[in-house]
Amino acid sequence: MLAGKHILLGITGGIAAYKTTFLVRLLIKAGAEVRVLLTESASSFVSPLTLATLSKHPALTDFVKQEGNSTDWNNHVALGLWADIMLIAPATAHTLSKMASGNCDSLLLATYLSAKCPVYFAPAMDLDMYKHPSTQASFEKLKAYGNVMIPATSGELASGLHGEGRMAEPEDIVDFIINNIRGSLPLNGKKVLITAGPTHEAIDPVRFIGNHSTGLMGYELAEAAARLGAEVVLVSGPSHLTVKHPSIECIKVVSADEMYEATHRAYDDSDIVICAAAVADYKPKTIANQKLKKSTSELSISLVKNKDILLSLGEKKKNQFLVGFALETENEIENAKGKLKRKRLDAIVLNSLNDTGAGFGHKTNKIRFIDKNLNIQAFKLKTKAAVASDILNEIIGRIYA
Repeated sequence: MLAGKHILLGITGGIAAYKTTFLVRLLIKAGAEVRVLLTESASSFVSPLTLATLSKHPALTDFVKQEGNSTDWNNHVALGLWADIMLIAPATAHTLSKMASGNCDSLLLATYLSAKCPVYFAPAMDLDMYKHPSTQASFEKLKAYGNVMIPATSGELASGLHGEGRMAEPEDIVDFIINNIRGSLPLNGKKVLITAGPTHEAIDPVRFIGNHSTGLMGYELAEAAARLGAEVVLVSGPSHLTVKHPSIECIKVVSADEMYEATHRAYDDSDIVICAAAVADYKPKTIANQKLKKSTSELSISLVKNKDILLSLGEKKKNQFLVGFALETENEIENAKGKLKRKRLDAIVLNSLNDTGAGFGHKTNKIRFIDKNLNIQAFKLKTKAAVASDILNEIIGRIYA
């Protein structure tokens, strides 16, 4: 959830600031790029040098930036626009009150007021301060502004009292943000099954029948679905590609029969199924136990049809949203519509080998998305990563229509 995110961490002057070194490490470990802002008092509790070393960016405390004999300024507007997430931790009663009232007397507060991204705050203060009506009013006002509060926990406080006011632990802060992001994603709680790549049908121990599919389209679909919150099962034929997102389970297969079995095992529990694999239509009737020798000028191999994976899924479809792919060279729309109806699909993605840059072996694709009501949405040539997002947006639009 945090991979590639820009996170702006604002640190205010409370004893819990010492925990932010661990927080920075955890955010970076989760794949985020982190920049740090401190109030002047925060630097009494945690070293800007330590935070700069951990984040690999200067830890900023003031508007003025002095470099040698030149004077520049730290642009709070640019910082606010850079951030995908702003996190203020610890957030003291003093700073929370200023945030709630719009009091802008520091780089951190100016950046907060300029931020266009989601803002999370993790309160940290003593028990009586936490319970005070003015502090509670600050909480409510900030939440009404759309900010997200990471609740403080109970425990021993710096004053010696025991109760609410401890800043959530760094691990819990990271988990809270991840779960909050996941809960807002359109495919949260959905299980998505995707097939990708070619299948290889053995002729003998060293030769096979295959095609030019690399699997890139299916892998991009898996990554895009995972980023949208889905739990993804990717059934992949032979491919050099690897999955990156932790929410993707990749099942490697070789033949069409293996893909058939793996796909059916995951099918019943799936909400969305996208069959992007280029499955071989035929396989050798018999597989030689030993390598075939080059003994004649001609060689004939008897082929038999493979099981039609997409057709079999359509026949047992219950509540799944089932999507197929059609790679055509002629009568494209008519052939795609025929496949859509024949295989009981909810939608089909059509690409044509007549379109430059589409199909196998390219990092780009050009598609038309056709749903079961025969509505057609055409897209321009795009990267397969962008095409994957287009396909999922079309699916989501129909699921939640």
